[in-house]
Amino acid sequence: MLRISVLRLLGRSGASRVSLLQDSGPRHYGSSSLGARDDAREARAYFTTPIFYVNAAPHIGHLYSALLADALCRYRRLRLPSTAATRFSTGTDEHGLKIQQAAASAGVAPTELCDRVSAQFQQLFREAGISSTDFIRTTEARHRVAVQHFWEVLEDRGLLYKGLYEGWYCASDECFLPEAKVTQQLGPSGDLCPVSLESGHPVSWTKEENYIFRLSQFREPLQRWLRGDPQAITPEPFHHAVLQWLEEELPDLSVSRRSSHLHWGIPVPGDDSQTIYVWLDALVNYLTVIGYPNAEFESWWPVTSHIIGKDILKFHAIYWPALLLGAGMSPPHRIYVHSHWTVCGQKMSKSLGNVVDPKTCLDRYTVDGFRYFLLRQGVPNWDCDYYDEKVVRLLDSELADALGGLLNRCTANRINPSGTYPVFCTTCFPREPGLMGPSIRAQTEDYDLVSAVATLPKQVADHYDNFQIYKALEAVSSCVRQTNGFLQRHAPWKLNWESPVDAPWLGTVLHVALECLRVFGTLLQPVTPSLADKLLSRLGVSATERGLGQLYFLPRFYGRPCPFEGRRLGPETGLLFPRLDQSRAWLVKAHRT
Repeated sequence: MLRISVLRLLGRSGASRVSLLQDSGPRHYGSSSLGARDDAREARAYFTTPIFYVNAAPHIGHLYSALLADALCRYRRLRLPSTAATRFSTGTDEHGLKIQQAAASAGVAPTELCDRVSAQFQQLFREAGISSTDFIRTTEARHRVAVQHFWEVLEDRGLLYKGLYEGWYCASDECFLPEAKVTQQLGPSGDLCPVSLESGHPVSWTKEENYIFRLSQFREPLQRWLRGDPQAITPEPFHHAVLQWLEEELPDLSVSRRSSHLHWGIPVPGDDSQTIYVWLDALVNYLTVIGYPNAEFESWWPVTSHIIGKDILKFHAIYWPALLLGAGMSPPHRIYVHSHWTVCGQKMSKSLGNVVDPKTCLDRYTVDGFRYFLLRQGVPNWDCDYYDEKVVRLLDSELADALGGLLNRCTANRINPSGTYPVFCTTCFPREPGLMGPSIRAQTEDYDLVSAVATLPKQVADHYDNFQIYKALEAVSSCVRQTNGFLQRHAPWKLNWESPVDAPWLGTVLHVALECLRVFGTLLQPVTPSLADKLLSRLGVSATERGLGQLYFLPRFYGRPCPFEGRRLGPETGLLFPRLDQSRAWLVKAHRT
């Protein structure tokens, strides 16, 4: 049911640039250089997406959640490929009143509806390259065991009681609402109808005897948790929003429904007259995946990071941590929150007919292209807008022209007839900037480029740590532009390999550009895995040389041997990313020269 919608690099100059370029050696970006972390948390990591409600086919908001989690997970594996144990779960939420009603309307059994829509999510995630280690369905037997055990723990700790619940319930959102969150709105017949103030969905007055969780006891513990860890919920505006919610009264929460009203769910242990509330059922999926209630879950739970849409923040940041504390467990390690995707400025809606089919986008823009677009343009802090022209413009500019054109130039037979990684000449490009001499060809801007690319992996690491993947891609794109400027400035196509004056500098220019490309390809692997593989393969970079631990940038500049120098490039693979706007295909030809 977890429904979702959704540097410029500062060039260094003067003393700061000199100090960077004159440090002890080439940059290494393995685990030790990305900041010391707690040993237990360094050893393992567990990323989760929401589990998606199977009342409708997946849209780009669902895919965006999965891609954010996938990129975080892939980046971690890139940083710690041999020592890190990483788990990544996604899945579908298949219980609740809305599923029961949708199946009845369609004239099918709830299991049939769930099987069909869950399969659509699984197929989409496979096609999009989502590298999850587990796909959980709440109709699985292992999940029923976990949910009922979790219920019994809460019951044994005296946190559940039976009482009369009377109030508003929104079946579309599967949530209970206080009076302050309900408003009146004109319905189809012209009469005023009660609706959720937040979602606009209809609500109905409910009065029945349910089991109730003592949520009110956890207001102060939740406040202490959040105030004690400012990064528990990221980005900060969402952390602030939850603390504001906790300034208000926190009433106890109904956690079951009458089975006669809601039969499509997990029965309350020992009381078949009641069905466990679908949100409690759904949230426990994060424990089911790591083996709960078996002891193995205990080594995974402290390293859990949830990636969620902002519309389900209250469930994950208030109800779920309170339930966990009630069961004697800690809240999640991190809750990463993202905003929604709109379409041409409007919220996606089946009634408006503007729901974007992600499978169509993957076919039209390629898997890597659409992954890049969503992660490059998606900003977690605020809603992002989708329209086709924006996708084409971004991908043509950054992947086809800038990155693809750069690779084509450096590997073209006319400029690199030997098809190798050329030799770097330290006489032409000395480590100390500002030197003068007949053989020195490097300019001030060239040292700025080396400085920018040398610091790029650390900058990207910081952006991933701060859940700012879009900024990581912006930083890479900025360096790609700088590298293209470097080539344009020195025009290697005008230099002659036969000239003893030109040849050392020509080789150096290509060596620097290829080294930059190797860094870009390595850092793009979590976002565009196939495109990055194509780029690195063209450069002759083997599978064992693609981790951050092997990312020594421009070692010859620092007086160290370069394992790629003199190595043959990989086989020709054609355009790295063909332009989508074929009316400007002439640019592709220009990049080949």
